[in-house]
Amino acid sequence: MKTYFDSRFALSPNEGKQLDTQGLRDQFLMETLFEADAIHLTLSHFDRYIAGGVMPVKETVLLSNPENLKANYFLERRELGIINVGAKGSIIADGTTYELDYKEALYLGKGTKEVSFSSADANTPAKFYINSAPAHHTYPSKKVSKAEAEVVELGSAATANHRVINKLIVNSVLPTCQLQMGMTELKSGSVWNTMPAHTHDRRMEVYFYFEVPEGQSVCHFMGQPQETRHLWMQNEQAVISPNWSVHSGAGTSNYTFIWGMAGENLDYGDMDHCAITELR
Repeated sequence: MKTYFDSRFALSPNEGKQLDTQGLRDQFLMETLFEADAIHLTLSHFDRYIAGGVMPVKETVLLSNPENLKANYFLERRELGIINVGAKGSIIADGTTYELDYKEALYLGKGTKEVSFSSADANTPAKFYINSAPAHHTYPSKKVSKAEAEVVELGSAATANHRVINKLIVNSVLPTCQLQMGMTELKSGSVWNTMPAHTHDRRMEVYFYFEVPEGQSVCHFMGQPQETRHLWMQNEQAVISPNWSVHSGAGTSNYTFIWGMAGENLDYGDMDHCAITELR
């Protein structure tokens, strides 16, 4: 089993707009999340958010405790959200087994000491996409199926942003300290996500793009509304979005993405919307 840990410092918008393409990719893009029998973790100093991936194939993979966290175990002062984007797999958390199928989620509360990941079939492994935020209180661990999600349908085919938002780990479904996660599925023929774009000063966010068809890509937009930048992203990659940045994308095909966020409030609707005609 291998653990890869990367740390990304926080940047102001003035610093961010000075970066060239490679500089933006180095600071904000997570290119590799899934590798056989390995854990890839990236710590962003925006709200000390961690995003990553676990793909158990031949082994049961333990959630390691990177030295950078200065903790006795990973979830000593953190909470964890997990969404399976692969085949069926299992998570054992302090002796309790949770089976997760495709697009099912699991919340693990602060204080969970031992977490392990395994796949039901090594030939079709599970892929566990994970997000973690600092936590001040212990809330119960809970599995959330797609049927238990809060579902919102937005947009239209006419504006190429007809999409279904599945709120999986949010305070209207289960209690958390600050972590929120959900999944947005774009309908066939729609390519724009989160449009009109917005910022939220009290939360940062991470987007993970998947179900991007082979040979297709997603162009992710970020930066201040009047100073936007873009990153071309491939299937199963993630991108950090600072609280001062918009977070939106357009694909060369429809796709699905997982949004995860953390900060000082749990109000999903706390957004500063940006008029489409005012973006620069």
